[in-house]
Amino acid sequence: MQKIILASGSPRRRELLATAGIPFEVRTSDADETTTKTDPAEVVKELSGRKCLDVLRQMPPGAVVLGADTIVAMDGVILGKPESEADARRMLRELQGRTHDVYTGVTIAERCAHRISRKECFVVRTEVKIGPLSNEEIDTYIATGEPMDKAGAYGIQGVFSRHVEQITGDYFNVVGLPVHAVYEVLKNW
Repeated sequence: MQKIILASGSPRRRELLATAGIPFEVRTSDADETTTKTDPAEVVKELSGRKCLDVLRQMPPGAVVLGADTIVAMDGVILGKPESEADARRMLRELQGRTHDVYTGVTIAERCAHRISRKECFVVRTEVKIGPLSNEEIDTYIATGEPMDKAGAYGIQGVFSRHVEQITGDYFNVVGLPVHAVYEVLKNW
């Protein structure tokens, strides 16, 4: 399998690609991540594309770049990374006892001379149900520092895993990259 360029500094995405045996190197993107879109699927599709194309422009012909973006949405409202512990607490209270969606947009593109020769963009959605949380459990989790750099204020692969009641869809999508879907695209290239 051809080595890809991961347009992300996410340690979770690096770990998922390495575990799956997909060769890669990292080139982080400086693409603007603001958007006027509000539909979660459209947001991650747009942002993954921006990240991918930002890095692809800097690469030599033949390079294959993967850009990804993951968000959490509750009732269609996007929950980004918490701005403070109080914001994390608010998000976790909203999520507890309910089902929400995690969306990851992935864009994979290849550069040929001065143009894009191939490009594939897709979105994967996974439903996650969080069990009931007491105020003490929320405060204990926030004290770990884990929720502060994660969309929706939680990481499914960490301490918070004990509060995840049910998942419908791709677990790895919730971690940050739908590995199987990525592999299927890459093996056909």
